[in-house]
Amino acid sequence: MPKQKWSLAGKKAFITGGTKGIGYAIAEEMGELGASIFIVAREERLLSQRLQAWQAKGYDAHGQAGDIVNKTDRVEFFEEVEDLWGSLDILVNNVGTNIRKKTVDYTTDEYDEILTTNLHAAFDISRHAYPLLKKSKEAAVLNVLSVAGLAHLRTGSPYAMSKAALLQLTKNLAVEWAKDNIRVNAVAPWYTKTPLVEHLLKDRDYLRDIISRTPLGRVAEPEEVAAPAVFLCMPAASYITGQCLTVDGGFMVHGF
Repeated sequence: MPKQKWSLAGKKAFITGGTKGIGYAIAEEMGELGASIFIVAREERLLSQRLQAWQAKGYDAHGQAGDIVNKTDRVEFFEEVEDLWGSLDILVNNVGTNIRKKTVDYTTDEYDEILTTNLHAAFDISRHAYPLLKKSKEAAVLNVLSVAGLAHLRTGSPYAMSKAALLQLTKNLAVEWAKDNIRVNAVAPWYTKTPLVEHLLKDRDYLRDIISRTPLGRVAEPEEVAAPAVFLCMPAASYITGQCLTVDGGFMVHGF
C-alpha cells in the first residue's frame, strides 16, 4: 500500500478538547503525521502552551479557546475554521465529562450537563462541520466513546446513555453522509490515564478491580487510544465506516 495512505499530510483536522488526555494524544499524533490541526478547549493558557509547543515542533497548529457547550462558541469555532482553511478533512468529537452517582441521586442540572457535553454538543458540532467536511471529498469523523456505552460499568447511567447515543449517531451519520464520501467511526476506550479518571486510578482497590477485568493487565496510555483513533481517519481506512473500535485491553471479550 502506498505510503501516502498512512500519512495525514495535507489533511486539516478539528479536534475538541485537544489540550488534555486522549484529545491531546490524538492532536499530537495527527500533527506528527503531517495534518494541520485546529483544537478547541476551555483553558486559554494551556491551549496557548500546547500550540506554542506544537509550532516549535514544526506542526501547523491552530486553536481557539471556548466551550463546546456554548452555542455561540460552537458557531464561532467553525467561522474561524472556514476563514482559515475553507474546508475540513477530519472532525474529532472528543470532549466528555462525567459525574458518578446512582441513577436516583442525579439532579436535573447534573443530568443535563453530562448529556449536553457528551452528546448534544457533538451532534451540533457535527452539523456545523458538515458543509466543510463535504468540500473535502474524502473526509472522516471520529467520535470518542467509551465501553460504558456498550456494557454496564460504574460510571453512572447518564454517562453510559450519552456514549450509547453517540454510537448510534456514528452509525446514522455513516449511512447518511456516505454519499458525500464522509466516513464516520468511533473508538470506545476502557480506563485510560486521563484527568477525567486520575482520581479513581489513585484508589488501589478500584484500580485492582479494573485490572482484574482487563486481560492485558493494565490501564491504557492516551497514546494507545490515539493511534487506532487516528488510523480510522487515515486514507488507509478508506473502506471503514459506521464502526466502533473498542480499545480496551480485552475488557469487552473477558468472560468468567
